[in-house]
Amino acid sequence: MRLTKHEHAALVLEQPTGTLVIDPGSFTSPLVGLKNVKGVVLTHEHPDHWTAEHLERILTQFPGTPIYGPEGVAKAAAGFDITVVKPGDTVRLDPFVLEFFGGTHNVIHESIPVIDNVGVLVDGSFYYPGDSYAVPKGVSVDVLAAPIGAPWLKIGEAMDFVLAVAPRRAFGTHDMTLSTVGLAMHRARLTWAVEQGGGSFVELAAGQSIDL
Repeated sequence: MRLTKHEHAALVLEQPTGTLVIDPGSFTSPLVGLKNVKGVVLTHEHPDHWTAEHLERILTQFPGTPIYGPEGVAKAAAGFDITVVKPGDTVRLDPFVLEFFGGTHNVIHESIPVIDNVGVLVDGSFYYPGDSYAVPKGVSVDVLAAPIGAPWLKIGEAMDFVLAVAPRRAFGTHDMTLSTVGLAMHRARLTWAVEQGGGSFVELAAGQSIDL
């Protein structure tokens, strides 16, 4: 399976027989060159993780593509056919198997309501928590997409999250809010965290890929 990072939180996973798109949002350029899209996962309703324009482009090219997200996404994207998923659910979407974790977005501030959020484990090897620190307990994660910059993120907590997951490899995502200097600093912190479990950190810029 090949994973390609796009701007901010958007990810594309490709198997020989299908493609999965995760969180194409407002900070992400139109996804071009997609092939045989089998499904879209939206971890939560915030616009930096989905837009109607992205979904319309995908559905125009691949009519009937199923879209998965928590209840909050179904309400926010009411014009689309959203299949609601919750923590503990497993979806078999040939050629992918999706398992969902978590349930809530990380707290931004006490004045801001907490919304639904699901983390997604793909094929038992790749994990992305959305905007949360939900740990997929009992799972040996090969590659972790670790949030690295956000209004809700404290780098020490992000480090603890990586330590708890202990993946073999990790890269930073949710990064458009960081300056070049800030990104380098946070990458260094997450590098330390993943190395404590014997893993390694991979620096992925938008458009770059990693094989699982």
